[in-house]
Amino acid sequence: MKKLSYAIIGTGAIGGYYGGRLAFSGQDVHFLYHSEYDYVKANGLDVKSVNGDFHLNNMQVYNNTASMPKCDVALVCLKATQNDKLPQLLTPILKEKSTIILIQNGLGYEQELAKLFPTQAIAGGMAFICTSRVSPGHIVHADYGALTTAYLGNKYDVETAEQIKADFTGAGVPYTQGDDLNLFRWRKLVWNIPYNGLTVALRTTTDKLMQDPAARQLITDLMIETVEGARACGANIKDDFVQKMLDNTDKMEPYAPSMRLDYDNHRRMEIQAIYSNPIKMAKAAGVHMHKVEMLEQQLRFIEQHDNNAK
Repeated sequence: MKKLSYAIIGTGAIGGYYGGRLAFSGQDVHFLYHSEYDYVKANGLDVKSVNGDFHLNNMQVYNNTASMPKCDVALVCLKATQNDKLPQLLTPILKEKSTIILIQNGLGYEQELAKLFPTQAIAGGMAFICTSRVSPGHIVHADYGALTTAYLGNKYDVETAEQIKADFTGAGVPYTQGDDLNLFRWRKLVWNIPYNGLTVALRTTTDKLMQDPAARQLITDLMIETVEGARACGANIKDDFVQKMLDNTDKMEPYAPSMRLDYDNHRRMEIQAIYSNPIKMAKAAGVHMHKVEMLEQQLRFIEQHDNNAK
């Protein structure tokens, strides 16, 4: 198999960790940075991980995609709130048949991207990981780390997909290639919908939510509603999945999910991606997720009126 080249678009906590793992294992990885460019170019990337710390020196870093080489695989690790930038960012780095993997939260964005880049193979990437960027060039990986991908349609090269899987596995990343993008996107939402929103609305972390009986029941209710919405939209999530998510979170290190970090750092929250799009799709399929919609409305209010959400 040929050696693939990777572009990391959005080198934050997620892109820095997965791209860093690939680069540390010897893969050809090119990192796009903005505010951290000068620091990382001079000092490299430092990752403190439960699976073993590592440091990258002499990285292939860039501050714009116009100066990057064309790559076989683009890992898009930007927040969905920045997807309007993707046409400009991706066009210079794509070959005729590159693979684009959206490692993002939310629902429906692969379909939108396919309209812009009809010749590319497009996949969704679902990361189950606790990782955060604590300062420029410094990432802390606290727990988990699995990555699941699933392609949109069947317009992808099987050999390339197998090589991507082999590269991630060789880099120490638990990697699964699924065959149902809709299912895996909804499965990720079963976790994202309760924990992202409630950690913001209640100003807390996952461990405190799990320790409180009332909050735990609310989490369960939100998960069950999400499963009902998923099934109406053709994602057949099994009956025991909710309990598995609760059990996994019980074992998780105390964690502030990405939406809580966005709120704390005065960034736009991914309300559209994680809440509005699934609510709309479920309602069109005949399921009204009442509690999920209430949480969405609370988050909209917080973003509009709370001085901490800019």
